[in-house]
Amino acid sequence: MKYNDIASLIESLSERDLSILESLRTHRALTTALIRRLHFPVGSEPREAGTGKSHATEMAAAVATIRVLTRLESHRLITRLQRRIGGVRAGSTGIVWQLGASGERLIRTRHGDPNRRRYSEPSPAFIAHTLAAAGLAIQLQELARQGVIELLRLEAEPECWRTFLSAHGARQWLKPDLFAITAAGDYENHVFIEADNATEHAPVIVRKALRYQQYANSGIHQKKHGLFPAVAWVVPDTKRQTAICAALAGESRLRDLVSAGLFHVVTIAEFPAFITGSHAGPTTP
Repeated sequence: MKYNDIASLIESLSERDLSILESLRTHRALTTALIRRLHFPVGSEPREAGTGKSHATEMAAAVATIRVLTRLESHRLITRLQRRIGGVRAGSTGIVWQLGASGERLIRTRHGDPNRRRYSEPSPAFIAHTLAAAGLAIQLQELARQGVIELLRLEAEPECWRTFLSAHGARQWLKPDLFAITAAGDYENHVFIEADNATEHAPVIVRKALRYQQYANSGIHQKKHGLFPAVAWVVPDTKRQTAICAALAGESRLRDLVSAGLFHVVTIAEFPAFITGSHAGPTTP
């Protein structure tokens, strides 16, 4: 596709079309249902700029979503993955989408990015984790649209990754799934978010917590923002919540950060209340 072709294609797309492509660039993969929540509001749901009027019902929004996605697919702007979330019974809502060849080139041109990103069929584990993180990001955006919080900053991978020097001078990477700064009233909340699908063993969780400790010890974030963010593992259920809490509390090297309340383990159901500060349950080990 030549530059002139890309420029004319951009001109032919609506603001919502471009927003959908940008969302896929940010989150790497989204289901039809997640795209619907982001870009096709229903009834009194708050609207994103450029989405047009709200749809009367969930069904109307779903029909409009798949119609737009099918059109974008016909131009090779997006492509569907072979595996659906929820299997065949999930229908069109379970289709997983990512940028197609033309969409990837269009977005790179739009951002002036020379680095081509290779898109292939990801593994089921990768997709499950990517969608879990995207779902949490979309929840934050929905809370902001509802006026419950101000979403001052939201970073997905790899933008949210941080690099720092260890105590021995070696370069290290911290790779959270999301980083968010929210505000409610006079308070700002900074939080690193880990989307947990209960697939990693306890030692892996502990190693990740120790990496957060190393990053905190570097002082980089504190120097820039005046504080160190909370770290929240968002888990499927209370069984997993208990297991991660026990793993963190059982590691002696994390004792100071645990006692300081840096780490939080919340279920998906508790996540909105945790973000708004209204959750009163035991979120720390």
